[in-house]
Amino acid sequence: MHNFIPPERFFPYLTWQDIETMPDKENVVIIQPVGSIEQHGPHLPLIVDSAIATYVTGKALAKLDRNTPAYALPTQYYGKSNEHWHFPGTITLTAQTLMAVLTETAESIYRSGFRKLVFLNAHGGQPQVIEIVARDLHQKYEDFLLFPLLAWRVPNPCEELFTQKEMELGIHAGDVETSMMLSMLPDVVRMDKAVCEYPRGLPEDSMLSMEGNLPFAWLTRELTRSGVLGDAKVATKEKGDRILEAFTDGWVQVIKDIYEFRQPS
Repeated sequence: MHNFIPPERFFPYLTWQDIETMPDKENVVIIQPVGSIEQHGPHLPLIVDSAIATYVTGKALAKLDRNTPAYALPTQYYGKSNEHWHFPGTITLTAQTLMAVLTETAESIYRSGFRKLVFLNAHGGQPQVIEIVARDLHQKYEDFLLFPLLAWRVPNPCEELFTQKEMELGIHAGDVETSMMLSMLPDVVRMDKAVCEYPRGLPEDSMLSMEGNLPFAWLTRELTRSGVLGDAKVATKEKGDRILEAFTDGWVQVIKDIYEFRQPS
């Protein structure tokens, strides 16, 4: 049931009495991994983003000092993935539904006496939704500290490992995610079906882009036929190992920082 999460750090394995008597609950770090179930091309399974969120959470908790209290909730597998819904297998919630699920989960954690909750999100289609949830909850409960964080934003060696083109345009099921999956779950990667496809029809000589400071709204099928944005054919387990090692080390520090964090007043 706990997957990559160390069993002693898996919140559902606690009893209600464990939680009632837990010391210093206001500083215990509760982590909600958030992913998605959505197409990732012909070579990767639907679970990629949820796998990344769960793996990074679990491996970071395994490395964390035992004296730092932190627990992981079960992964929120379904996310807001409507940009991919033209591809079979994608399961998507509306922004409103995802907001409601995360809000009600968070309020349950609050009622149990906890005051620090991390949304560790690995799907690029929903950071804004999660940020709204966190801000609204903190406005409602000012002693509730929430952290809407994207798994990818800790220090990592991606710029050393991947081409500039891949870093700019390989945003989905390309070299990066395929390499990570070869490291995490190699048995479900079908490298014989890997493709290289970069976004087509992007505006030239324009300040506008898919992502970045001046993005435009897009649907995946407008940019790719295969569902891949990037070069999956050059992915390797070795690159995935390096990325994930850096990610988990970074998240150990983030969890420590959150444990020590006090809200400015």
